[in-house]
Amino acid sequence: MIKIRNLSKDWKEFSLKGINLEIKKDEYFVILGPTGAGKTLLLETIAGFYFPDKGEVRIDGHDVTNLPPERRRIGFIYQDYSLFPHFNVEQNIEFGLKLRKSSDTNRKRLEEIMDWLDISHLAHRYPATLSGGEQQKIAIARAIAIEPSVLLLDEPLAALDLRTRDYLREELKRVKRELGITMVHVTHDQTEAMVLADRIAVMMKGRIMQVGTAYEIFNKPQNEEIADFVGVENILNGVVRSNENGVAEIVVDMGYNIFAVSDYHAGTVKSFIRPEDIILSEKREESSARNVISARIEEMSDMGPLTRVRMDNSLVALITKQSRESLGLRRGDEVYATFKATSVHVVR
Repeated sequence: MIKIRNLSKDWKEFSLKGINLEIKKDEYFVILGPTGAGKTLLLETIAGFYFPDKGEVRIDGHDVTNLPPERRRIGFIYQDYSLFPHFNVEQNIEFGLKLRKSSDTNRKRLEEIMDWLDISHLAHRYPATLSGGEQQKIAIARAIAIEPSVLLLDEPLAALDLRTRDYLREELKRVKRELGITMVHVTHDQTEAMVLADRIAVMMKGRIMQVGTAYEIFNKPQNEEIADFVGVENILNGVVRSNENGVAEIVVDMGYNIFAVSDYHAGTVKSFIRPEDIILSEKREESSARNVISARIEEMSDMGPLTRVRMDNSLVALITKQSRESLGLRRGDEVYATFKATSVHVVR
């Protein structure tokens, strides 16, 4: 549905560099990255607010690289809603429809959208009297009223409280599912990306670093920078000692060995282990997991329902509060850290 080839754009203080992306029809595609990665600038370039210095943008098979936004059949939703304060809800939604010839058709479409999103009761209210969640629903209604082929969303949930964010995530999934719109959603929120995305592109410093499913991005990052960003706290440098039947034995810098499913047979590598994949126990227990490593607890930090446990062998584990209490863990305790060879992702 969207094909971006070798796209570059220089703003002097920042630039997009050699962007290549293919976004499928009816896909919910998330562009994930830290603040300042260039996510919004890329989205606005897709929308036609900026024209690239190099490369091309194609939407539904058509070259739109130099077309203005109004000729691209796209809807755009901003974080700050961008509603017209002097228009009521009905007038805000109707704004994009006024270019249509038939006022009867417009009226019918307006009523359908308001009923579908359950906002008919807000029709004569003004934006200043609405909650953040209500305003964002109006922004969604206005964007989809014109029946776009593509809906672009720039951090649409960032300004909302947790409960409203959860509710609107479900609404956005419903919009995609029932209307069949291709959606491109920019965020720095990793939970948001995991919940919504069919696929994710990680963006950093004006470049696309990796594209894949949520599982691939969060469990098989392609380099240390991505691993660090997506919360892989265990990044171990080491050397492959041997490899038998696709299971590599790696000597890590901290002086112990780990086993990983890997094609590497020799040389220096980096091993990534997500902290939630490490199980802690007081005793060395029988397990199918290849990795069982003794350690001493150096620090424990409460993170709501989870506890982050840092050990003296540089490993970090995330365990439930219930596990911590049942084990009676305290700083200085000796424990065994257990994880599977399939939980270790190895890169050069």
